[in-house]
Amino acid sequence: MTRKGWSSADVPDQTGRTVIITGANSGLGLETTKVLAGNGATVVMACRSLDKAEAAKQQILAAHPEATLDVRKLDLADLSSVRAFAEGVLEAYPVIDLLINNAGIMAIPRSETVDGFEMQLGTNHFGHFALTGLLLERLSETGQGRVVTVSSAAHKMGRMHFDDLQLSQGYGEWKAYGQSKLANLLFAFELDRRLRAADRPIKSLAAHPGYSDTNLQSVGPKKSGNKLMGAIMKLGNSVMAQDADRGALPSLRAATDPSADGGQYYGPGGLFEVAGPPVVVEANDHAKDAGDATRLWEISEELTGVRYGL
Repeated sequence: MTRKGWSSADVPDQTGRTVIITGANSGLGLETTKVLAGNGATVVMACRSLDKAEAAKQQILAAHPEATLDVRKLDLADLSSVRAFAEGVLEAYPVIDLLINNAGIMAIPRSETVDGFEMQLGTNHFGHFALTGLLLERLSETGQGRVVTVSSAAHKMGRMHFDDLQLSQGYGEWKAYGQSKLANLLFAFELDRRLRAADRPIKSLAAHPGYSDTNLQSVGPKKSGNKLMGAIMKLGNSVMAQDADRGALPSLRAATDPSADGGQYYGPGGLFEVAGPPVVVEANDHAKDAGDATRLWEISEELTGVRYGL
């Protein structure tokens, strides 16, 4: 029987590669870690909860006893944690081949990061912006480094509120989430443009998982106490969602397919990009707005204190 579409069986041998995955202990991050570690990569599991990360590590080792996994603390909502993580990784690993900016939070009540950023934008975008910038030189050294930033189809409902980026007025849980996922794409595409202009041997790509059954959908409603939204999410997961292992395929293809190129955006190839094998998909016009991307980049450098030098 002929297999249809790209799958985890198409992931090339990863032996000798060092990979960093944020949010590697659950959902898409866990599935991505399983596949890459199972194919020989050394995977640094960058996680906020060390206990959960250690449990996930043991789960992976049970299936892949030869896997090389390194659990390290990373709280993307705290720039001091991001800097400490980067310093530790740079000291431990002379080569970094791949960074997957996977971790994220969704549709939670308004709160702020340690540094005063709106929590969803701070975690999903600013934390990853800083992390990528701190690791970029090391990613250059392989001659074929990659950065994959995980966004969402929800970027299509997002707008950048530059007049109130932290949404201190008129906050909405989904409004903030859409903005953060749009920011992910603006960043990924702008990074690709700047890397090309600087002739750096790194590819910046983006991916989205479609509608995947992960614990992400339950966290927001639980924190907000929105029982109706929680019920809707639960029903959607049972009726429409694809499993997390299939949801991880767009990230895996962007990360490992030899033919994947910088600036590409991978997502499920099925109807409305909800499910299906990973293919190159189109972001909306807001995500491709170079002016907004430049503006967000400059703001991000200023607020995080991380400058790329590109």
